Amino acid sequence: MRQFQSQFIAISLILSGYLSLLTPVASAETPAIHAVLFYSNSCGHCHYVITEVFPPLFEQYGDQLQILGIEISDTEGQALYQAAIDHLNIPEEQFGVPTLIVGETVLVGSLDIPERFPGLIEDGLATGGIGWPDFPGMEAVLATVQAQEEAAVDPTAEPAAGPAAAVANPTLPAATVAPTAPPTDPPATAAPAETEAIAAVPADPPADGVLALYEDQAAGQETDADTVRDRLMRDLAGNMLSILVLIGMAAVLVYSVARLLRRGPVRGLRLDGWPQWALLVLFLAGLGVAVYLAFVETTETTAVCGPVGDCNTVQQSDYATLFGFLPVGVLGIAGYLAMALAWAANLWGPRSGRPVAAVALMGMALGGAIFSIYLTFLEPFVIGATCLWCLSSAVIMTAILLILVAALPEPQTVAWHEAQA
Repeated sequence: MRQFQSQFIAISLILSGYLSLLTPVASAETPAIHAVLFYSNSCGHCHYVITEVFPPLFEQYGDQLQILGIEISDTEGQALYQAAIDHLNIPEEQFGVPTLIVGETVLVGSLDIPERFPGLIEDGLATGGIGWPDFPGMEAVLATVQAQEEAAVDPTAEPAAGPAAAVANPTLPAATVAPTAPPTDPPATAAPAETEAIAAVPADPPADGVLALYEDQAAGQETDADTVRDRLMRDLAGNMLSILVLIGMAAVLVYSVARLLRRGPVRGLRLDGWPQWALLVLFLAGLGVAVYLAFVETTETTAVCGPVGDCNTVQQSDYATLFGFLPVGVLGIAGYLAMALAWAANLWGPRSGRPVAAVALMGMALGGAIFSIYLTFLEPFVIGATCLWCLSSAVIMTAILLILVAALPEPQTVAWHEAQA
């Protein structure tokens, strides 16, 4: 992640167009496109957009394309993101990063941005340019950054900050400026606030790229004692739901292990009556969830989220893939299919192979539940966001384990079945 941060800062503002970026409207002589990118350092889709999509556009349009990058893991970055959501009425299904705002047009995700942004640039330049998006906080940020730049150009001038900055709309919240430093730690998410310092511009910005705000703040907050609390507060309702589910899953796991130790061998498992059909329903439901998550992860599509949580942040995090290449959804598909095959073999397979199928089914259910507990723990405490699709899969996996351990026979029953065989 440090590499991602350094790569992002390395893609800094075009020096020749720096002052035009700080001007709230495009120059009349040279039309320009101004856009705001909300991103997170922990977002792989953001990384793709910043390092793969933007550079060719900067090369093509030069200083006619100006992008202000805002890291939403920081306090002020998140407050601005929420202001944009409220002002532009962005629907819940579009919550998540990367989010690129061009005028009043909102582009979300690593498919939507590369598909639509080039056309918006061409149309905007043909009609005289597009100014900075207009939502609460933007003019204060631009004025403050401009004041910081003027102070850097003229060291003898008094630096303007906060209310002293030239803000066209005095009702907008004022910001103060803090010196920047290269980020050294991964970012953490913080709750919105109004009176925190912001990092203006990376020191010695190289050519060609995005002006990044809040990189220093996002990195520095990782060592703060309130990091976990801040992550929980970012999506309080969703994260509280995750914690409740996590507690329930942990209780089921403890019960299951105790029952396995008490009942003895799993090879005598017999799935008769309602448990066998309940398991089939759960396999199909889990497979459906896994297929959708795999689709989102492999196509980089914006997920449809529920009434609580922020599933796109989860799906765009590094934890959505294992070993850097295996999407968790694809692993889920393989797991549910394998359990369904073991279930069928235990019911209708050769009699000699049923004990092996029973052990395999129980082992996969136990391993799947433990892995689901790990993933569920990451959501509130590490990522700071909750995915209802992921929670659904975790609950399904836990229910499968619970049904299996409840169906375990008594040890003497196992011996009787083996004698009959």
